[in-house]
Parts: sequence; C-alpha cells; structure tokens
Amino acid sequence: MHGGPKVVALTFDDGPSPIDTPHVLDILREHGVTATFFMIGMNVKRYPDTVRQVVEAGHQVGNHTWSHPDLGTLSRAGVRREIERTSDIIATTCGERPALFRAPGGHFTRNSYAVCADLGLRSICWNVDPEDWSNPGAAAITSRVLSTTRTSSIVLNHDGCLTDTLITAPGGPGDRSQTVDALRVYLPKLLAAGYRFTVPDRS
Repeated sequence: MHGGPKVVALTFDDGPSPIDTPHVLDILREHGVTATFFMIGMNVKRYPDTVRQVVEAGHQVGNHTWSHPDLGTLSRAGVRREIERTSDIIATTCGERPALFRAPGGHFTRNSYAVCADLGLRSICWNVDPEDWSNPGAAAITSRVLSTTRTSSIVLNHDGCLTDTLITAPGGPGDRSQTVDALRVYLPKLLAAGYRFTVPDRS
C-alpha cells in the first residue's frame, strides 16, 4: 500500500453482521473514514441489506471465501469454488465484483494465488492484528492497535463471524461489541495523531 506518511488502511473480516456492522458504519461515518470489508459469501447471502449498507456508505467490499475454510485443505478446484462463488454473490448483491481477496486466517496458498490471478483479484493480508476475534476486551484491542499502527499499516478487525444462526450472547462467536467499542476509542486517537485512511488497493 502506498499513500505517503501516516496513511493506513482499516479492514474488517468475517461479516457482514446485521448487528455489529451497522455500528461500525456509524463510527466510520462520524469520522469520515473509509474502510474495506472482507465478507464471507454465506453471510453476504444471509444479510444482503447489510452488504448494501456498506457499499452505499462508500466502503469497499472484498472476497473472504464462501465458507471460511482452511484453503490448504482444498484442491485448486475447491479453492476456485470458494472464491468464485463469493465474487458472484457480491456482484449480484451490490452490482460490482470485488477486486480484493483475503484468505481466512491469512493462510494464502499457491492455489489461492493462482486462482486470484486467474480471476483478477489482488491478495491482501494485514500487519496489525489486535486479535479482536478472541474477545480480549476493548481496552486490549485499543492498546494493540495504537501501539503497532505505523505508516502503511493494514489493520485487521472483525465485524462478524460464520455461524449457522447469528449468536449474540456476550462473548459468543457472533459478538463483535468489543471491536466496536475499541474502534470508537482508537479511531479518533489515530486521526488526532495525524493518520489518514485509505483502502488497500489505492495509493
């Protein structure tokens, strides 16, 4: 990512969630920040209205596979099905095919790189990981982001998860309230420190 001093990217994985993604969007809107949402195809199918909210707010949608598998366990044909099916439903839902791909867990494989090249997708990882998915507490997430973000950082967050039915109990796999609470604290602090925000495929 190239954008000059103090330019960083915010990214959100595993959504969309009709519960937490709108809160994330509200915070980003309040501060005039654009982000990239790497979405699971199954969640796009479940929550198309939330996908459209993300797009209408001016954010970028990326491909995060259909079912969040370990790509190392799949054949090239299996990897292609996961990625292509997700690009198809994103295009159907919001009218534009994604340009970016992120492998679940950051586990990019030779097959995933080959499939992405064939489909015209750019692979994007991250270099700031507060491990918000583990629910370590909003204060811990905030501290990890603020202490490790630098020029050209790509910050990983999670606004959803893959569940058969969205689990909303505190601390459950569908609960991203700590991510939301942390974002509400660290985003204005990064802005006050002079950081500017872009999406990973723009300079």
